[in-house]
Amino acid sequence: MQFGLYAPVPHVTVGSEEIARSIVGAFDPLPEGSIDPQMTLSKSIVLAADAAGFDIVLFAERHRGPDLEAWILASAVSSWTKRVKTLTAVHPGLWQPTLIGKMAASLDRIVPGRSAINLVTGWNEAEARMFGGDVLLDNVDRYVRAEEFVEVMRGIWRETPFSHRGRYYDVEGCELLLKPAANIEIFTASRSSRGLDMVARIADWWFPDFDKNATTPQEVAASLRETIADMNARAARYGRKVRFAFNPYIAFGASADDARARAEKLLHAAASDRDRSMMTSYIGPAMRAGCIGPPDAVRRQLSLYAELGVELFLFKFPPRPEIVRDIRDEVIDPLRGH
Repeated sequence: MQFGLYAPVPHVTVGSEEIARSIVGAFDPLPEGSIDPQMTLSKSIVLAADAAGFDIVLFAERHRGPDLEAWILASAVSSWTKRVKTLTAVHPGLWQPTLIGKMAASLDRIVPGRSAINLVTGWNEAEARMFGGDVLLDNVDRYVRAEEFVEVMRGIWRETPFSHRGRYYDVEGCELLLKPAANIEIFTASRSSRGLDMVARIADWWFPDFDKNATTPQEVAASLRETIADMNARAARYGRKVRFAFNPYIAFGASADDARARAEKLLHAAASDRDRSMMTSYIGPAMRAGCIGPPDAVRRQLSLYAELGVELFLFKFPPRPEIVRDIRDEVIDPLRGH
C-alpha cells in the first residue's frame, strides 16, 4: 500500500491562507526578498510528507491561472526531498514528447529514480488555445496522440538515436544523450471507452473513477470493483497489467460527523467563491469515499479499497503540516506495521 498527496497549487487547493494570498498577489511584483507563497507552502508540505513516509506527490499542471508552472515547481521543490517520488503532470497537446522526455530524464537524475509522469489528455480548450496547443476535445484522436506521445518518450529513453513516424509525431534520429536514472512510470485518469483502451495500452497506473450517482462508501466500492475488473480485462487483451490509484478525501474525528465538521471548518478557513465552487466539484465527490471519521474506521475503509486492487491512495486534504503528521500517525505507520 502506497500513499501520496497533491502539491498545493491554486487549482487543486482549498482552505489555504497561503494559496489565497498567492492568488491575490499574482498580478503584482513580489516584495523584495520574498518568495511566492505557493512555493513556500509546497516546499513545507512536500518535505513534511517526505519525512512522514509518503510515497508520491502530484504536481498538477494548470497554465490558465495563477498556478506556478508544474515542472518548474516540481524541480525546485523535489530537489530538497530524500525519498518521495515526484509525479508531474503534462498535457500532450501543449508539449512535444521529445522535450518532455528530456525534462523527465533530467528530473529523474536530480531526484534519482524518483520521477513519474501524470499524462492528462485534457478538456480545457481555452487554455490549450491560449498557450499554443489543442486538446482535440470530442475527438478520439486525442488518445491516439497520447499513445504516440508515450511511445516517443519511451523510445528516446530506451535507444539513441530513435526514430518514429506516426499520425501526430515524426521523429527522425533523435539523440537523447541523457537517460533517466530508472524506469519512469506513466499515470493517467482517462474515462471514455477509447480513453480506457489508451490506459490499457500504455499506462502503468490508472486513477479509476466511480459512478457519479454513488453516494455511500459501499456504493463507491461497488463501482470501483466494476471499473477495476473492466480495466484488468482490457489490459489483459494487450498482455499488460495496469496498477490502480485512488484519491479520496481524508479527515479524522471522533465520528464521521465530527470529522466532516472539522474538515468543512478547515476548508472554509479561506473561503471564497472559487473555494466554494471547488468544494462542490473537486472535494465533494472525494468525500464520498468514506475516509472521513475515526482513524480505525478510515484504516478499515482503505484496507477495503486495497482488497479491490487499489495500491496507491493519493489523498486530498487541506495543506497543513500537522495534517501530514496525523496521516503518518493514524494511517501510514499503522498500516505498515510501524
